Amino acid sequence: MNFAERYAGLKPSGMLKIFQAADADPDIISLGVGEPDFDTEPDIIDEAARAAKAGYTHYGPIQGFEDVRRAVCSYWDRRYGLKSVPEEVQIMAGGVQSVYLGLQALLDPGDEVITAEPCFAPYFDQIYQNRGVIVHLPSSEEEGFVPSAEAIERAVTSRTKVLMICSPGNPTGRVIPRSRMEAIAAVAEKHDLTVFSDEIYDSMVYNGKHVPFASIPGMKERTLTMGGLSKSHCMTGWRIGYAIGPAPLIKIMTLLGANQTYGVNVPTQRAAMYALNNHDRKIEERAKIFRERLAYTAKRLNAMPGIRCPEPEGAFYLFPEIRGTGLSSEAFAWALLEKGRVAVLPGSSFGECGEGYVRIACTCSMENLEKAMDRMDIFLQTLNR
Repeated sequence: MNFAERYAGLKPSGMLKIFQAADADPDIISLGVGEPDFDTEPDIIDEAARAAKAGYTHYGPIQGFEDVRRAVCSYWDRRYGLKSVPEEVQIMAGGVQSVYLGLQALLDPGDEVITAEPCFAPYFDQIYQNRGVIVHLPSSEEEGFVPSAEAIERAVTSRTKVLMICSPGNPTGRVIPRSRMEAIAAVAEKHDLTVFSDEIYDSMVYNGKHVPFASIPGMKERTLTMGGLSKSHCMTGWRIGYAIGPAPLIKIMTLLGANQTYGVNVPTQRAAMYALNNHDRKIEERAKIFRERLAYTAKRLNAMPGIRCPEPEGAFYLFPEIRGTGLSSEAFAWALLEKGRVAVLPGSSFGECGEGYVRIACTCSMENLEKAMDRMDIFLQTLNR
């Protein structure tokens, strides 16, 4: 069988290799997977069952049910003041599909996409698969792991079409300040860029409130906001997400999506509408739990030799510096996995500027976090003898 030439060198990512190794050994405590450990709330599950029994078992609208899209609009309006209409929303199979469809709709071969790094690694493959050119834009911890407007300006060429940002950030958990967003917005407007703003962790901001990039003046008409219920409503396995963007872009994305998934699971859509309309208090309760876990873990990490961890700002990730151990990010992650029985992800998996850091997901119980930190402490004490 002859595969497409552009995929001839396709290999598992460093992230996937660690996930596979951790899954193979039940004794390993995994702090690698970005998935809440909470199950979906029972009343959301009941709503899906009710919908199926009521006859929601046929094809649904390709763009998503209008009342489901209206629920997305209502969620973002009441929580963050971002106003939109159902024509500007597409329901899809997980937030990650919104990136793919958006790139497919916008990119011609050779068009450039600036990735503000460190960032969610699947962006890279999605850009490549849509014949785009990745422009890696690194940032430093001193910059809050957010590139400056000046750095973005220098990266722009005549072929630049898209800028990709994420706040709260994966893998860093950092939140882009509004002042930085405004400066980035000025560059996007100057160069007519479309901004892909990954805001899947919108419900997990621990100082102040989440600021949608599309709410910055002049940005709504050039921003694709990517969201979903996987993190906020603990619905990772339901595979439902959405995009909010200019209606002409959403229209093209919908037509493209029709040839891929032909819409989204119908009972899942009904459950998602119920969740969006009724679970604000629950997501606030879970955000409080994640904040407590992050604070505990950061405190433990900062007491360990060779580790330095900034205070958490958002999401459920920590991105501690491990240069003091003398190991590279990948060497540290594999040594901790094999000797310490704890799985974390090398920061280099999220872009070269992530070298010297690891990503820790505080997505397990406090009991398991305590065990993981005890194991990591022992590992480091042994490492430094």
